[in-house]
Amino acid sequence: MAVYQVLVVDDSAFMRKIVTDLIEADPEFKVAATASTGKEAIQKAVDLKPDVITMDVEMPEMNGLDALKSIMQKSSVPVIMLSGINEQGMKETIMALEAGAFDFIRKPSISHDQDIAQVGKALVERMRAAMNEIKRKADREESLKQRKEIQDNLLRQSQRVQRDAPAQVRREPAQKRIDPVQPVTRPNSEPSERLQSKVLQRNMPLVDQKKERSDKKLEAAKSPNRIPNTREAKVPKPIKPLPTPKELRNSEPIRSAMEQTAAFSSQPLPKAVTGTEGSFNKIVAIGCSTGGPRALKTLLEELPADLPAPVIIVQHMPPNFTRSLAQRLNTFSPLHVVEAEEGMVLKKGSAYIAPGGYHIIVSKTADGKYILKLTEEHPVNGHRPSVDTMFESLLPFTSLQRHLVLLTGMGSDGARMMKKLYEAGVTSTFAENEETCVVYGMPRSAVELQCVRHLLPLQEIAPKLVQAVK
Repeated sequence: MAVYQVLVVDDSAFMRKIVTDLIEADPEFKVAATASTGKEAIQKAVDLKPDVITMDVEMPEMNGLDALKSIMQKSSVPVIMLSGINEQGMKETIMALEAGAFDFIRKPSISHDQDIAQVGKALVERMRAAMNEIKRKADREESLKQRKEIQDNLLRQSQRVQRDAPAQVRREPAQKRIDPVQPVTRPNSEPSERLQSKVLQRNMPLVDQKKERSDKKLEAAKSPNRIPNTREAKVPKPIKPLPTPKELRNSEPIRSAMEQTAAFSSQPLPKAVTGTEGSFNKIVAIGCSTGGPRALKTLLEELPADLPAPVIIVQHMPPNFTRSLAQRLNTFSPLHVVEAEEGMVLKKGSAYIAPGGYHIIVSKTADGKYILKLTEEHPVNGHRPSVDTMFESLLPFTSLQRHLVLLTGMGSDGARMMKKLYEAGVTSTFAENEETCVVYGMPRSAVELQCVRHLLPLQEIAPKLVQAVK
């Protein structure tokens, strides 16, 4: 069994000891070294080349976010951030996920043994997921390499066969012999009188021929029905001058068109163009987990402010962190991004992120409005909020055009209900492909259930989604 080497980074010696004990409780992992500052972490990451790093977010001298960015420039080692629950720590954690951190956990509460055990379980789970993803990507690259080698070998064999083939096989078939064209003797169909005339003219003396041509010209000139000579000079017709700008403006067709344009420009634009609130018949629902914050940033940046549908998002996160995530995404996206609250009325052009610790459900009021409800029912698939719970709430609303999206994430949350909606005739289903996923878990589960219509790299999902919605 492989033993993975871990570098633990934290400015607190006590926290370094707790994290080390939690990691080494699993025989798959061993703490190779520790570091107390960001600068020390960068140097040890270069010297030791660990398999995985745990990084404290808030440290003196150089914080975890800056250390992470430097490490990401030099290697692709997975880094798991350990964050406090203060506002600054949560903001920097979200930024660290955007910068390339594999995932994060919140720091354990020293006063609660149960909390320490839960954090330890979550930490080992994420480290194991990171190692599995590295192995999966390595296997995929090896498979692609082998496939390319097979294709290259087949191509070389084909070229060798063509090169070594006998000359008579490679020679192109001889062109069909074409006999030279024989002169064709056509019967003379001219009347005998005309033929005799030509013979007489040919035998006529040269002077008589000239005299005959001259007489014919004179006779044609005297004839009243003669055809005019096309070479004679023609008198040009007078050119009508172009109208002046004033005359052009006063002409009836132009004046009518200008009046219609002015009347149209004075009318207010419809609500759908100005982006004001209004009813909708379309909705977008997105689910993600590990790697989700970075994927959401890429996706929401490309969704236009006039998207004619509300967007509901479930990102697996602890309480409080989802608010920082919503605030961060709101600075990038043309949509209005907020953390969802109980009873919020859904509006097109807005995105709602389920708060950590609560399931999010779409409901309809008596007056026809769509609202959000939050519940604290038992976790589904080990998560609260759960993507399956959000998707399931959309099942009754057959009058809505429902567009479902599954992005990177561990596990299979969302796949089962995407399948159910797919069978019920949902408008479109999207999933991020293996190439761009941080963890190809949730999307793969949906693909295996054969309920994904569009399996795309992350950067191609937004344009296709906008096209489907609009």
